[in-house]
Amino acid sequence: MSLPLEGLSAIVTGAGRGLGRAEALELAGLGASVVVNDFGQPGRDGSGAASAGPAEEVAAEIRAAGGTAVAHRGDVADREQAGELVELAISEFGKLDVLVNNAGILRDRMIFSMSEEEWDTVVRVHLKGHFNTTHFAAVHWRERSKAAGGPVYGRIVNTSSEAFLAGSAGQPNYAAAKGGIVGLTTSTAMALGKYGVTANAICPRARTRMTEDVFAGFAEPSGEGEMDALAPEHVSPLVGYLASPAAGRVNGQLLVVHGGIVAVMERPRVAAKFDTSKEAFSYEELDDVLSGYFAGRPEGETFGAAEVLGLKRG
Repeated sequence: MSLPLEGLSAIVTGAGRGLGRAEALELAGLGASVVVNDFGQPGRDGSGAASAGPAEEVAAEIRAAGGTAVAHRGDVADREQAGELVELAISEFGKLDVLVNNAGILRDRMIFSMSEEEWDTVVRVHLKGHFNTTHFAAVHWRERSKAAGGPVYGRIVNTSSEAFLAGSAGQPNYAAAKGGIVGLTTSTAMALGKYGVTANAICPRARTRMTEDVFAGFAEPSGEGEMDALAPEHVSPLVGYLASPAAGRVNGQLLVVHGGIVAVMERPRVAAKFDTSKEAFSYEELDDVLSGYFAGRPEGETFGAAEVLGLKRG
C-alpha cells in the first residue's frame, strides 16, 4: 500500500528540534523525501554559533528509519540562503512539492521596554523567513505550471500562533510577526491557487524549547507512557494532512491544533455596526454609540479571547 506522500519532496524549516523535528519525521513517515533545515543556533533567542548538527541529526534519524532526507544549515531570513534551500530540494529530488515554514526565535519584552533590535530580529526570522522560502517555492511552482500547461502539486504550511489571535502582552514583536504570517498565507493562497498550490497556516500549542516558559505550570503527563497533551507529536499529523493530496480543497485556512484538538478558525466577523443619521458621524454621535457599546462589554476585554480554546493549567 502506498503512503500518502510517497513520491513527494518537502522542506521543513527550523526542523532540528521541537515542533519542526516532529513535522519532518511525520512527513518522512508518510513517504516524503525531506530537506531538514535548521540554522542550528543553541539559543531560542537566536544566539550562539550556527551549527549543522541539529539538522544533520534529524536527517540521520529519518534515514535510519528507512526514509530519505538531506540536511541544510541555513538562515531562512537571509534571501540568498532561502533560495539555496529551495534549490537544494529541487536538485536532490527533482522538484519541490511541500514547504513547511516553522523556523523562529523569541526576544520577549514588554512594548515599553523592547528595543528596535529585538523587534527587527523577531520579525525578520518569522515573517521575512516565511516570505523568503515562499517566494522561491512560488517561483518554482509557477514555472512548473507554465511548462506543464496546467496546475501542479504544491503545499505550503505556515506557522502562526495564538499570540496573534488572543494577544500576548510580553511578545509584541512575535504577535505582530505571527499576524503577518496569516496575512501572507491568505494572500499566497489566492495568488497560487490557479497553479494547483494551497497555502494554510496553523497555530500550534506545543511544549518545546521556545515555549518552555509559556507552558510552565501547565499539566504534564502523570502516568508512565502517557503522552504530553502539549507534545509536538499532537501537531505534526495535521501538518502531514495539510501536505497531502487529501487536503487539496483546504486553502487559505487558519487552524489551531494541540492535544487531540483541531479547530478551524473563522475570519473576523462584524460584532456590531452603527449607521449615522446624518451625512457623516460627529464626535458626539460616535461617543454616544461607541461608548455605550463598549460600556456593556467586560472590562479589559480585547479584540481576541484570553484563551481561544481554553487550555487549563495543571
